[in-house]
Amino acid sequence: MRSIQVVNVRWFNATAWYGMYLSRLLLEAGHETLVLVLPDTLAEAKGQEWNLPMRRMPLNTVTPWGIIGLYAELKALVREFHPRVVNCHRGEAFILWGLLKKELGSFRLVRTRGDQRPPKNSPANRWLHNTASDAVITTNSRMTCHFRDNFRTPPGRLHQILGGVDKSVFFPDARARALAREELGYTDRHFVIGLLGRFDRVKGQRELIQALGLLRTRGLRDIHLLLLGFDSATPEGQVRDWLREAGMEEAAAITGKRSDIPRLLNALDLGAAPSLWSETIARAALEIMACGVPLIASDVGVMPDLLDADALFPPGNVEALARRVEAAYLDSGLRENLRQAQAVRMADLDGRDFLAQTLGVYESL
Repeated sequence: MRSIQVVNVRWFNATAWYGMYLSRLLLEAGHETLVLVLPDTLAEAKGQEWNLPMRRMPLNTVTPWGIIGLYAELKALVREFHPRVVNCHRGEAFILWGLLKKELGSFRLVRTRGDQRPPKNSPANRWLHNTASDAVITTNSRMTCHFRDNFRTPPGRLHQILGGVDKSVFFPDARARALAREELGYTDRHFVIGLLGRFDRVKGQRELIQALGLLRTRGLRDIHLLLLGFDSATPEGQVRDWLREAGMEEAAAITGKRSDIPRLLNALDLGAAPSLWSETIARAALEIMACGVPLIASDVGVMPDLLDADALFPPGNVEALARRVEAAYLDSGLRENLRQAQAVRMADLDGRDFLAQTLGVYESL
């Protein structure tokens, strides 16, 4: 299967990860794959790290001459590479691929929608997704419902693929847990809750800090916070201010950028994904659950597709978040129930499942 994966994302966020990880899986399975990226971006850097075959293009250009030049460049690339499938993971330049498919008719066009906001139900968008595209892949049921109910996308063109995680890297590891907790200064007495994600308002670091601060004032002094993150839209200094305001300075640690994330995840007693919105692709959640760590999350994006109701809480509701943490802290049986339910849900969310489901869509076109 020869494909072009269009990953025109500046950051290495969940959308970029979805497209890049899929590209790596395709290549490892022997499928010819070319990844299109924006020049000098974090997504390109990750592609270089993973040794992905890439082509740098100004895919997000908005000037008339830039668009004309990009269209010509894309047409030349299609004639050179002869893809069977072009899979767009972002909306920029998607219309050019739709026009190019209409002109050449030599490839099948797929749009993966892992976006934060559902597309507007406009005539142009309906044409792009229901006519120009041969398939739409969604990464959560809310987006699936949007296309089914609002766009009236035909069932045969609409597919839901949540992604997957490399379970040879992310798995329960008792030895890694012991070593990581020793390094971080945790004993068996400490209850460690962790949040994996860049420092950004959307990720809910502030709400989790406030919730844990409340619990410590109520006497739950063994609760500690591990923030597996680093400077992004929110600077680390701001996060440290939040910790100080909540009285959490002595009960929190920030890892910064680390290459041993699976080992650190194993150190946790509970994972949290308190995002205020987004989370349409659940990379961090999948990695936490794959390590056998019970997870609680706000009920945004894909989270209701992954977690039962007793693991969810409303986004931005500090008191509800505190109640979920407190319940998990006090009840080891609840933690085990969460872990077991999430293990069942993870059964078909391996990287191999991600690849097989995507190839199933490609091969049906």
